[in-house]
Amino acid sequence: MTRSGAGGRQQGAALLLAMLTVALVATLASAALWQQWRSAEVEAAERQRLQASWILVGALDWARLILREDARSNQNTGAADHLGEPWATPLEEARLSSFLAADKNNSAEELMPAFLSGEMIDQQSRLNFRNLIRITGTGPQAKAELSAPDVATFTRLYALLDLPPAELTAAAANLLRTTERALDDPEPSSSPLVPKRYAQLGWLGLSRASLAALEKHVTVLPERSRLNLNTASAEALSASVPGLDLAMAQQVLTSRASNPFTKLEDAVARIPGATAETVTVANHDVRSRFFEARVRLRLDDTLIEEHSLIQRNGLTTLVLWRERVAAP
Repeated sequence: MTRSGAGGRQQGAALLLAMLTVALVATLASAALWQQWRSAEVEAAERQRLQASWILVGALDWARLILREDARSNQNTGAADHLGEPWATPLEEARLSSFLAADKNNSAEELMPAFLSGEMIDQQSRLNFRNLIRITGTGPQAKAELSAPDVATFTRLYALLDLPPAELTAAAANLLRTTERALDDPEPSSSPLVPKRYAQLGWLGLSRASLAALEKHVTVLPERSRLNLNTASAEALSASVPGLDLAMAQQVLTSRASNPFTKLEDAVARIPGATAETVTVANHDVRSRFFEARVRLRLDDTLIEEHSLIQRNGLTTLVLWRERVAAP
């Protein structure tokens, strides 16, 4: 073997080693850069999540403040809850910085590009599905039974919306059975759980088509509730007041838009065919205690929507539940 041949092999090995070293350094550098980029992205996502949570909590507190001030105004004036009040006006999408413009401690340049919108919905403008069950007695003497007047109301609503009455009968039976189990047997059972939110009515056997048709007229509240005649839909009014057809209910909506009912006696006098037996304190009201706040927050290309159920007792507002929902 010649020296020139050995030297060539050594030069080749050195070149190969140098290339491997460069490749290794490049790989390590790329990995470090990727880790740094990933850490920055995770930090940005976490910061955005925290900022979104703060904004949503602030929006919910704002909704509670509006409801509290409305209750204070109603106490002073004796007014009823109706769709002409501030809480019933939807908030169109607006840049978050516009809400903070009056605060000299905040700079618009320091705020992320966030846009806020939302609305509040009177849940007593809808028929409460849990009204189908009436519970009498307390403790071991508690007994659940179907409420015949409420079953009749929902039967009329199903007829107005052209939905299958057999579905309502089965759902009411399921609700009765699961309520009885909840009263008598704390152990797990084969019956469905008692729904706490509207979407959970599917547990009782309501189809997706029925849920979509009923959504604007039916709700699920934690206790029996009365229908607010100032905010109810024409379908809910027609179903709740025997003898009031849909056309007359539409006329009631037109009349109350400019002149809301101030008390039940006013509603009895102005609703066609209504009497003290068909519009009652047990089933109807002109004030509400349950409201759903819907807040939408847009951060760049991310849309976050949150729904909350608020219970108002006098000047006290209590958040019963909050949930994130899939943005449309």
